[in-house]
Amino acid sequence: MNGIDLLINNDKNHHVYGVTVGIVTNNKDPDGLGRIKVKFPWLSSEEESYWARVLTPMAGNNRGIYFLPEVDDEVLVTFEHGDINFPYVLGALWNGKDKPPLQNDDGKNNQRVIKSRSGHQIILDDTDGKEQIIIQDKTGKNQIIINSPENQMNVNVEKDVIIETKGKIILKSSDDDVSIECKNLSIKTQQNYQLEAGSNCTIKAKAQYELEAQSGLGIKCSAGVKVNDGSLEVM
Repeated sequence: MNGIDLLINNDKNHHVYGVTVGIVTNNKDPDGLGRIKVKFPWLSSEEESYWARVLTPMAGNNRGIYFLPEVDDEVLVTFEHGDINFPYVLGALWNGKDKPPLQNDDGKNNQRVIKSRSGHQIILDDTDGKEQIIIQDKTGKNQIIINSPENQMNVNVEKDVIIETKGKIILKSSDDDVSIECKNLSIKTQQNYQLEAGSNCTIKAKAQYELEAQSGLGIKCSAGVKVNDGSLEVM
């Protein structure tokens, strides 16, 4: 007889009413139902509960917010109609050992945070005049920052950015410029390449500029072609 059964047998109605604190001991549900097991420090330091269902927003068929408590997390537990055979986990608790990711030292409560075990974060910052949304990894070096006052979004990455799609990639700015700044720029297409300017088109090279075609090369200009250089060689 384990500690849970002992409690049931000692309670003449076999019921425990209200809520109680538990410590997570197992979150590997063999049936994949998102349940956990807990132990109750006031009852036993070793014995586990039965599998407990976890309260979560929007739970449904293959949907919902999936945040399982970690082993050793403190959680708040209640029982269906007080029956200890049917525990439910209402949520996790911070305590003197497990601190929240923010302390709200100024009392303004400006930030909402989702932070994972490794340190990945989603930060919703409501600071007046500096409202922003930040998505960043554990290093803090890779971020997506949405700046509400400036209507601006920054993507900061320590190394490569890869965009892959089977459809089109369209960069469009209706009211302003598009600027690309880099050390080297390489553009390679499997078929055609077209560059069209609504007004002027300027190409400058501080060193050598080469234009090469394996078949023909055509230059058309309605007002003629002007070549102005100290040395011109046609081969």
